[in-house]
Amino acid sequence: MVMNNGSILEITDLTKNYCAENGAIVHALQGIDLDIAANDFVCIVGPSGCGKSTLLRIMAGLEKQTGGVASYLGKPIDRPTPQIGMVFQEYSLLPWRTVIDNVGLGPEFANMPKQQRLLLATEYLQLVGLERFAQAYPHELSGGMRQRVAIARALANDPDVLLMDEPFGALDAHTRILLQKELLSIWERHRKTIVFVTHSVDEAIFLADRICVMSGTSGRIMEMIDVTMPRPRERSNPLYGQLAERILRMLEGEVAKMGIL
Repeated sequence: MVMNNGSILEITDLTKNYCAENGAIVHALQGIDLDIAANDFVCIVGPSGCGKSTLLRIMAGLEKQTGGVASYLGKPIDRPTPQIGMVFQEYSLLPWRTVIDNVGLGPEFANMPKQQRLLLATEYLQLVGLERFAQAYPHELSGGMRQRVAIARALANDPDVLLMDEPFGALDAHTRILLQKELLSIWERHRKTIVFVTHSVDEAIFLADRICVMSGTSGRIMEMIDVTMPRPRERSNPLYGQLAERILRMLEGEVAKMGIL
């Protein structure tokens, strides 16, 4: 089901304030308006501390906003829901459970019979190319493999929306590029709605239909940019470099305002 206006996630006039230790009010997010359509792939970029992860956690129902509305299919998001999955940078796998049991965790909580959930978990391990490691434990896997397991676990819940908070940020460059391609392949086959937070402008251009560029000083969205280059995208494409330069100039300006440069 999708709203009449095509949106699956709607963020309207969203604000998030914190109280600092000195009593001052910190405006993490201000006046955020964002519509995300079904099957959309949106990347959010911005300087550290601009509120990217906070916005994602509000979409996931893990954090409460101060004002405004975050809704999924027209209903306010006030708690986590199986329809909105989340993948974190830290993998968040249970170390005492095997790979297949980690992937089947959500279906287990939903009281799916064991044989059925093992078949489902195997299907998603095959999707990310890790069926041979079903009986391994997380500590026996590389970082890239652990992140594949985390993605498979999120997909096993069959969410409509997949939120990803810098999921490849801790990986080496080569593994990161491989997982970017793998994620796009999964997205093209299953057409989930993905909202992906990243510090990498290159990663955002490679993955996204639209890029949300956030301010580092006001907690606002500076610009929504449509990425019109066809997939698969070539980093050697002059348009790729031009878009990267444009976004980097915007971010460098924000970092300068923050007094970091």
